[in-house]
Amino acid sequence: MEVQELKINMEVLYEVTNLLNYEARLLDDRNFKDWLELLTDDIVYRMPVRVTRESKDLTGKDDAMTYFEESKKSLTTRVLRFGTTSAWAEDPPIHTRHFVSNIGIEPGLENNEIIVKSYFLTKRSRGTDHNAEEIFGERVDVLRKVNGEWKIASRCIYPDQSILTVMNLSTFL
Repeated sequence: MEVQELKINMEVLYEVTNLLNYEARLLDDRNFKDWLELLTDDIVYRMPVRVTRESKDLTGKDDAMTYFEESKKSLTTRVLRFGTTSAWAEDPPIHTRHFVSNIGIEPGLENNEIIVKSYFLTKRSRGTDHNAEEIFGERVDVLRKVNGEWKIASRCIYPDQSILTVMNLSTFL
């Protein structure tokens, strides 16, 4: 069966925008099991450390060091742990809001894939705490068409902060 080349157009941008908004809603509603269904089985999910460098290197991205680099199996383990008593960082549960903007798409390396670049802002708080934690930056996703649906095949999260000011990354997905 020959794979048809994907055409990047407004319809694809609309589908991608809906997927990213749906993903944000699933995460905010703590519907982690359905969120896992948005991922391909071979996903690479990583967050490199942002480094501060001289002005000639404006990217400040260091792909050699990461806060995390996960697979579908490790993400599933993390999600299943939320339902146990050993998830002490989640008791009481953290409230989150995921915001995604500046979505742009371009052709991927394979005919059934696209590259999606977007900006994100994730805010977290506990009901009794006056301070909200936040992480913001850029994401680079590879989306793959699987059985007619877009799935996240890889995600690289580039925080803008060189020093993260959050208590933990347990629910940062």
